[in-house]
Amino acid sequence: MKVFNKLDKLKQKLDSYRPLPPEIVANLHEDLVLRWTYNSNAIEGNTLTLKETKVALEGITVGGKTMREHFEAINHQEAIFFVEELVKRHEALTEWHIKSIHQLILKNIDDAHAGVYRKTNVIIAGADHVPPDALHVESEMQGFINWYKETALALHPVERAARVHADFVKIHPFTDGNGRASRLLMNLELMKDGYPPVVLPVEKRLEYYEALDTAHTKQDYEPFLCLIAEVVEAGFKPYWQALGVNP
Repeated sequence: MKVFNKLDKLKQKLDSYRPLPPEIVANLHEDLVLRWTYNSNAIEGNTLTLKETKVALEGITVGGKTMREHFEAINHQEAIFFVEELVKRHEALTEWHIKSIHQLILKNIDDAHAGVYRKTNVIIAGADHVPPDALHVESEMQGFINWYKETALALHPVERAARVHADFVKIHPFTDGNGRASRLLMNLELMKDGYPPVVLPVEKRLEYYEALDTAHTKQDYEPFLCLIAEVVEAGFKPYWQALGVNP
């Protein structure tokens, strides 16, 4: 896809400024963790605002909000930190990574199902796609990891990240938390190749769900790839602003 060439050039430009000053890195990281956590949770129905999410991440309880919503924010931040550690290790994706990320997402919320593949069938509200029978989840996930090892690594990093997201969430291996896990996995792949992690804005939720459903029911990944390419491009903007650069 032509758009990948554009993204490669943006990455090359950003790489030319590396290593970035530590104060810029710290500032960008704090902003990213907040926006990523807020938007990913909001897509799933968490009602904390951006400012309330910031307060919750600082360890302060927001009045009128459930403990679950607070844990969703705190857990997501922990999951981001875990993903960043995995990036430093330069390891290929494994089922252990996936289950560990999921375990962090549901910690103190649903410990019995945290990091455990579902044993029941599920229906995704509003989607045409029906995830595989619970009996097939284990083998589907093994197939997913095999695909990653044998095929995914040859793809462009942005396409690989998008496909990891879409194909993982198609299996829907957990009872809850699949969406958050899939976005963390997508960013894990992007960050491994030096791309800035992306934030899927909650405002694009409908377009996002429709593109995923098209990929899952028609095997047409183009709308989803275009959407992810768009948010990857947007992921560079905070860097240009911080550096005072016109891309």
